[in-house]
Amino acid sequence: MARHKSSPPAIRRRGVGMLRWAVRVASSIVLWTVLLHFSSLLGLPRPPLLAARPSCLGGGRGGNSSASSAVSVVAAADIGRLAAPAVPRRRFYKSNGYLLISCNGGLNQMRAAICDMVTVARYLNLTMVVPELDKQSFWADPSDFGDIFDVNHFINSLQDEVKIIRELPQKFSRKVPFSMQPISWSSEKYYLRQILPLVRKHKVVRFSRTDSRLANNGLPLKLQKLRCRVNYNALQFAPSIEALGKKMISILRRTGSFIVLHLRYEMDMLAFSGCTHGCSDEETIDLTRMRYAYPWWKEKEIDSEKKRLEGLCPLTPGETTLVLKALGFPRDSRIYIASGEIYGGEKRLAALRTEFPNIVRKEMLLSADELLPFQKHSTQMAALDYLVSIASDVFIPSNDGNMAKVVEGHRRFMGFHKTIQLDRKRLVELIDLLEDQELSWDEFSTAMKELHEGRMSEPTRRKAIAGQPKEEDYFYANPHECLGAARKRREKLKHTEI
Repeated sequence: MARHKSSPPAIRRRGVGMLRWAVRVASSIVLWTVLLHFSSLLGLPRPPLLAARPSCLGGGRGGNSSASSAVSVVAAADIGRLAAPAVPRRRFYKSNGYLLISCNGGLNQMRAAICDMVTVARYLNLTMVVPELDKQSFWADPSDFGDIFDVNHFINSLQDEVKIIRELPQKFSRKVPFSMQPISWSSEKYYLRQILPLVRKHKVVRFSRTDSRLANNGLPLKLQKLRCRVNYNALQFAPSIEALGKKMISILRRTGSFIVLHLRYEMDMLAFSGCTHGCSDEETIDLTRMRYAYPWWKEKEIDSEKKRLEGLCPLTPGETTLVLKALGFPRDSRIYIASGEIYGGEKRLAALRTEFPNIVRKEMLLSADELLPFQKHSTQMAALDYLVSIASDVFIPSNDGNMAKVVEGHRRFMGFHKTIQLDRKRLVELIDLLEDQELSWDEFSTAMKELHEGRMSEPTRRKAIAGQPKEEDYFYANPHECLGAARKRREKLKHTEI
């Protein structure tokens, strides 16, 4: 009976205990929710259980994450970038001032410059304003940064490294920024010792030229990897460009593999370089006149034939035809020509079309209405060519300009996809011997194939030449510091094939 008398108090105690437990659980849930909300809002470190893994290239806080974040083999939906990460945690730091940059040159020259300047801003703890694109040089078009690249993604994807804003704060809007041109090929020490004091003094600094202002070699590993992260993650093209690029790739893929030929044989390139091999006397006069008309093209007197024999001229469409045949590309190869208007038009492409009739250009893949918004916007048209180029099975540039180099590096990053790096100096010698009948076709073809063995974007380290940055390998053509995951994928693919 005593046991029955004590039961109600015991039950009450258990009830009170359960109530306390329920209150504690509910309180914990509320506190956990509040913690997550404010950590996201304020950029504070998130609880380890739910912390997003940053998608970097193995540097900084991200550790060796490149293997999981790098793109897979080309798919039209990926178009060659790092896998889209969660928005990274915002990095809070005391800014030393504001950096404005005015990019100069074409799409790929500006692209590389943006990567460099983000890296400089991060190193100096600056606040960067969204870059201004070139609207003054020969290659300029009226496009703004947001017409070419996805601005929101650019800002958000880098917020764990550097603060990027769309425009200067109101209090600086009327201030004339201190304008200067950084010294070309400079190390990070130059920016720390020479540029940082200027930013601290003036608060707002504008770089009026940004091409090749950061060294290829000798920088700390974390800075080199940040250059890659900007290039292969942060710089996504605007949605309209991405969508049209995916459509073009999808159309090309319907018939299997395809080659991209970057045939840099436009009027501006020939005038700028002074390369007139194969041109008529009248055409040579027109090209020379054009070169003298633009004061920022400093080299005026050019020996075209000497330059060609030194391997410094883009191949003509006729020379390119001989190269493709000698390397053994089948007649029915699907070839996409990535370029602007070919100098001389269809007449100059006649030999190439005769030998390789399955040639296409963007105007053949898209309707006039689809291309209309991109007309008179050469940078946006170049962006479409860029997307198709990095997605191709083989990429063959006829010269070694900025697009050729940057696309080559991007394809290396994607898994060392084949890029044929033509040895133009030796190549034109062989072509001349063939045309002078000193070589048979079989001899020419054999020599051409032997010449380009080992020139297909195999893994290698950049060639560095102290004191001669123009002569050494370009960082963005072979960013070997960022290619660990690509090498692993390549080796895995080789073992699978075996």
